[in-house]
Amino acid sequence: MKKRFLGNTGIQVSEIAFGGVEIGMPYGIGIKGKADMLTRDESINLLHEAVDRGINFFDTARMYGVSEDIMGQAFKDRRHKVVISSKCVKIRDKSGALPSAKKIKETIERSLNESLNALQTDYLDVYMLHQADLEILDNDEVSQTFLEFKNKGMIRATGASTYSLEETKKTIEVGNWDVVQLPYNLMNQSQEIHFPLAENNKIGIMVRSVLFKGILSNKGRCLHPQLKDVEQHLQLYKELCSKLDCDLAGLALKFALSSDQVSSVLVGIDRIAYLKSSIDVADGNYLGEELLKKARELEYPDVDFLDLVKWERMGWLT
Repeated sequence: MKKRFLGNTGIQVSEIAFGGVEIGMPYGIGIKGKADMLTRDESINLLHEAVDRGINFFDTARMYGVSEDIMGQAFKDRRHKVVISSKCVKIRDKSGALPSAKKIKETIERSLNESLNALQTDYLDVYMLHQADLEILDNDEVSQTFLEFKNKGMIRATGASTYSLEETKKTIEVGNWDVVQLPYNLMNQSQEIHFPLAENNKIGIMVRSVLFKGILSNKGRCLHPQLKDVEQHLQLYKELCSKLDCDLAGLALKFALSSDQVSSVLVGIDRIAYLKSSIDVADGNYLGEELLKKARELEYPDVDFLDLVKWERMGWLT
């Protein structure tokens, strides 16, 4: 497994990052409850296998159920081998408003300490805002609190998880964050417009949603009738898959890893088979100029429709 530098942090991370949401809570197509998930022991074995196979970057969050607890148990005797990224709880209160500066600091501090305790460590390699928005990114108390804990050595690098293009641009430009985690995949490539800006500002890029919650894999079949156009669009990638001798998930990973500006690609992994296939794909042989051009031309024509939150709410992903 090759490694890349995470922006200007000095941290080297594996090209594939282990996305920890699936081991912590029911998530993804076809996962309806705990019965569909791995047991704790199976999850720990999977995490150990990932390390043994060369993955050193693990992403979790306070809001990912028991993911942090499982990683803490798995890595307590091999902390030096792994790079752990976690995310703060939501900063907004129940009404959706930003609380006072004092409350903001208390929330971040409490969440960080809870993460450290769960992960059985005294520092996080990357600590991120979860669901950062423009107002939060503009808030001085938020950025200063993260900086304070970085200066204390409790965080090696700070970051923000973004959704919109405006949020990503703000994260890169304000100068308070070392890493940005953003959605990017074959179907929705819009965030690519900010890759050069991140590179110029020496900000590390973590790509998530590369498999689009499993739709860009063999799970992207027999979708809800409302997603028939999406399912039909997936057929357009067959030629590229054939040329690269890989399946759709492999193509999606290779596409994201074809950008030198991307530090690491997050893959939700909850099976040994998914782990092995992801590692096999990350072989350093990615899309050349011609195939990359073709892949970019095959972006979904209506990216605004690609709203997983809405699809989930409408029951289209069951």
